Amino acid sequence: MTQSVLCILIAILVYMAGMVIIGAVYSKKNSSVHDFYLGGRKLGPIVSAMSAEASDMSSYLLMGLPGLAYISGCAEVGWTAIGLAIGTYLNWLLVAKRLRIYSHRCGNSITIPDFFSNRFRDDKHVIMGISAAIILIFFVPYTASGFSACGKLFNQLFGWDYHMAMIISAVIIIAYTCLGGFLAASFTDLIQSIVMTSALVVLVIYGVHTAGGFDSVMENAKGIQNYLSFTQTRTAEGELIPYGGLSIVSTLAWGLGYFGMPHILLRFMAIDDKNKIKISRRIASIWVVIAMGVAIFIGIIGRALSANGTIEQLTTSSESETVILKIATVLSKHGVAAALVAGLIFAGILACTMSTSDSQLLAASSSMSENLMKGVFKIKMTEKQSMLAARAVLLIIAVLGIALAWDSNSSVFRVVSFAWAGFGATFGPVMLTALFWKRTNKYGAIAGMVTGGVMIFVWKFGISKLGGVFAIYELLPAFILALAVIIIVSLATKAPDEEIVAEFEAVRAEMKE
Repeated sequence: MTQSVLCILIAILVYMAGMVIIGAVYSKKNSSVHDFYLGGRKLGPIVSAMSAEASDMSSYLLMGLPGLAYISGCAEVGWTAIGLAIGTYLNWLLVAKRLRIYSHRCGNSITIPDFFSNRFRDDKHVIMGISAAIILIFFVPYTASGFSACGKLFNQLFGWDYHMAMIISAVIIIAYTCLGGFLAASFTDLIQSIVMTSALVVLVIYGVHTAGGFDSVMENAKGIQNYLSFTQTRTAEGELIPYGGLSIVSTLAWGLGYFGMPHILLRFMAIDDKNKIKISRRIASIWVVIAMGVAIFIGIIGRALSANGTIEQLTTSSESETVILKIATVLSKHGVAAALVAGLIFAGILACTMSTSDSQLLAASSSMSENLMKGVFKIKMTEKQSMLAARAVLLIIAVLGIALAWDSNSSVFRVVSFAWAGFGATFGPVMLTALFWKRTNKYGAIAGMVTGGVMIFVWKFGISKLGGVFAIYELLPAFILALAVIIIVSLATKAPDEEIVAEFEAVRAEMKE
């Protein structure tokens, strides 16, 4: 093991040990299931903002965006980032405060299935059961993709066996999440967002310097035909493809996914002061825009570094996703200090993955223990038993995630994209109508949820194969159809009871305070 590799390993181990210590510290603050899953609604504006965005970004920030920019230019990655930035802002603007108020009024709901069930007074818990099942269907493979990303990182960096590396990474994530619950996950997310940001800053400074300055980076990009264009994209082979209106709208549709992401929506429910949400919105929106912009720019820097021979040419999509790894590896060869900084960058990649995985594990665990076991199947448990069940279920889900990630050739980002669409189409329309349309009833909510979930699979594996106008991101058509079904079914069935309408109006009145 070389000196640089040893320094990188030390930096990563220190970072991972820190995460476990935080989990152990916060374990003492979990006196109830409410604390474990929602932190007792005690998140401050900074922690809630950065926790939400760190849990959102995943490894897509430091691997997906730079890799896509490197291989295909600015069109697809640029419109994706714009869609995500708009979605982030609108989610904080429209959903955050109203959901915080509404979820507290609706039986002090601590999970998204809880909120939907209480909002529509679904005494038979049909909505709760369907919601919990959806979370399990999409979150277990989503979590598996995070474990897989960690395994691939250590495999490529240190030559470790993929399975061993994946299991070690999963154990670390499980440890601090199982110990500290929501508060630990949220605080570690804050730390992880700082690590991500630091990694991005270091990469840009070093990359621009090594490439010969900002002008050299941009001259190289301008020298590649239509590389900076927002209306043409490039294949891995260098073929130019038009990126027209339909493609742009389809890509922007990524932003719709935010309205249905349980692990992000839970952060809104956990905010301690609804009147400080504006601060959180500003912090979150600014950070997301800057972070994604810098990540894309790193991909452009990577092209310049390949051109001057600093790193090799990356000719495939999978290779291009390692551009940050390549730059950091070169940096690590400039002495001990540089190697430790490179270790910080690799820790940043881990942070992206871990910050998402911990939130997903909690969301999936709460759906099983609180919603299915206690809500649907009526299993009676004491507070202590509930805490044990919560941790046991979290462990079981993590093991399932490891099993699904066992194949080292599995595509991380294909899974992420599909799961994002799944949550966006099933929960997004229901969340928006539940918060903003008092005529919505439980029949419309159930029909919309099922329609969105079914349509994701139908469009992805059936209709999209027709090509042409049908070859769009499945989230867009599924979201629109689910929203239409909610409206039609709600209007065609019995109007909500006066109690539900009165609660809706009370929330509306509190919003104006």
